[in-house]
Amino acid sequence: MPETTATEKPTGTDSARAFSRALKLVVVFLLAAVIVGAVILWGIDARIKAAASVKQETLDLALPVVAVAHPRVGALENEIVLPGNIQAFIDSPVSARASGYLKQWYADIGARVKAGQTLAIIDAPELDQQVRQAQAALEEAKSALDMALANLRQGEANEELARVTATRWKNLVGKGVVSRQENDQYQAQYQAQAANVEALKKAVASANGSIASAEANLGRLKELQGYETVKAPFDGVITARNTDIGALVNAGTTGPMQELFHIGSISKLRVFVNVPQIYSQNAVPGIAAELTLAELPGRRFRGKLVRTSEAMDAGTRTLLAEVDFDNPTGELRPGAYGQVHLTIPAGAPSMIVPVGAVLFRSEGLRVGVVRDGDKADLIPVILGKDYGTEVEVLSGLKPTDLVIMNPPDSLTTGAAMRPVQANATPRK
Repeated sequence: MPETTATEKPTGTDSARAFSRALKLVVVFLLAAVIVGAVILWGIDARIKAAASVKQETLDLALPVVAVAHPRVGALENEIVLPGNIQAFIDSPVSARASGYLKQWYADIGARVKAGQTLAIIDAPELDQQVRQAQAALEEAKSALDMALANLRQGEANEELARVTATRWKNLVGKGVVSRQENDQYQAQYQAQAANVEALKKAVASANGSIASAEANLGRLKELQGYETVKAPFDGVITARNTDIGALVNAGTTGPMQELFHIGSISKLRVFVNVPQIYSQNAVPGIAAELTLAELPGRRFRGKLVRTSEAMDAGTRTLLAEVDFDNPTGELRPGAYGQVHLTIPAGAPSMIVPVGAVLFRSEGLRVGVVRDGDKADLIPVILGKDYGTEVEVLSGLKPTDLVIMNPPDSLTTGAAMRPVQANATPRK
């Protein structure tokens, strides 16, 4: 076999294999370097994010946490309860127009009477005597008229005779049969009779005037005599009787007028209430009302507001309003105290917030809300009814506002905070 030499050179295949192995080593090295670099970059980024998260959480924890919630929309109608005294729809004293002594009374307290019903009889002898005297004066005036008419008829007859005589003498003097002096005498007599007739006519007119005066006086006294019977002026109930049989009744001619009875119409009652200024614009005639009384628990009497004074009381800042209630059964009594429930339509929807959300500041009432996500804003508000744990806000808030439930007293506009819903648990 031939021998091989130690200096034999490598072939091309061996070179290729060596290059391939070197290339693989380079690729592996580069890949390892990329992986190591990626691991290093990921670690750095994680550290940066963790640091930023810690910083942000630190900043968040530094902000005060406040509970927020949207205000609750109030009712579209407000029921306000106002005290009032029940009054009879018509309430009047019954006094005498004729002086005398009470002869008899026919109605006591609690009696229900009709208009025109006799309540009492007054014995007034002096007034009766004045009526008889006035009747006599009227008869005398009528007799005087008859006499004046008779005198007038006689005067007219004398005037006619004087006129005829004067005319005849006037014709004779024209013919020269009688003297002018005699004619002048008869003409003067005619003028005197004519003047006498005019005077008698005036006497007749005066007599007619005297009759009219006497009739008027008699009529006046008879009217007063009619007041000897005291009658009820309207349907109602007698609430007071201030006289008795034999009592002297004064019609007010020589002293203060005396009240004999007091009568009230109770088929309908009226209650006057004072509506606060905040509700005065919507307290208009026609709105519904209910009346409750302590002695009738569970009972509600329906009525309505019928009129207002159209002017605010400067002392109380309230509007006087009248509420009427029908009382067909007479259960309601004048003079009683009751509470009137007025259903007043709300001028605008109100908001309901907890009492703790209201801040009392020197510049006025304020409610804190959250703006722009984390900024506080103090809103001026006007309060309405107080419900105890909640209060009505009439103006200043909207349903979309986030109200701070229990703001600190040091809260200022623009202060940063971390709001959470009132029913949510703040993030730790």
